[in-house]
Amino acid sequence: MDAHLYLLLLCIGASFVQRVTGFGFGIFIMTWLTALMPSYGEATALSGILALCTSLIVAVRMWRHIRWNHLWLILVAFMAFSAICIFALTQIHDTVLNTILGCVLIFASIYFLFINGHIHLKPSRSTQVAAGSLSGIMGGLFAMQGPPAVLYFLASETDKNHYMATVQTYFLIGNIGMAMVRAYNGFVTPAVGYGFLYGIGGVIIGNVIGALVFRRISINLLRTLVYIYLAISGVMILLR
Repeated sequence: MDAHLYLLLLCIGASFVQRVTGFGFGIFIMTWLTALMPSYGEATALSGILALCTSLIVAVRMWRHIRWNHLWLILVAFMAFSAICIFALTQIHDTVLNTILGCVLIFASIYFLFINGHIHLKPSRSTQVAAGSLSGIMGGLFAMQGPPAVLYFLASETDKNHYMATVQTYFLIGNIGMAMVRAYNGFVTPAVGYGFLYGIGGVIIGNVIGALVFRRISINLLRTLVYIYLAISGVMILLR
């Protein structure tokens, strides 16, 4: 399959998952994006920029539901730790990063399939700092900052519209910050620009489809299928 078509399909799937569940763009697309881009750092840069566009669409549409008072502390922690980890990427070999990525994908799938429902966080300031810090580490290293942040926002927002608007604004602002740090470190290259041009169409298509099926599809079934996909992808990344 042509690499550009593969990228388009990956973006459709990632954007669809994010629109329906509120997160998962980076987790979904990073399963194979590292094989399509010249380097691991460029893959994280492209993933973050495309995810930024996905969140922007939702945040603009739902801006009236954003809970700004639940955003600032977790964002500060996220920005600090994600910047540190992006700088660290320049010192770590791509082979090591891909191995870690494969392990993280397998762990994430096991966590969401068997553990997630048993963990309930209290929306305290310490929870914000902890969630933001862990989210920053995962975002900076793997472009998949969603899981820790989602656990916090699910606890802090009782209304689904507030949840979706606030979590997408978090991803939007966070990805803008990470894009700037990645550009400073030389990860935003012409290859990332070309990838964006091919992928943005998939982002829009996936977002539209996700919005249409949001009220019809079983989210639990979708999540289960995505997590199984993650586990298989993680194993294949370790073996390739």
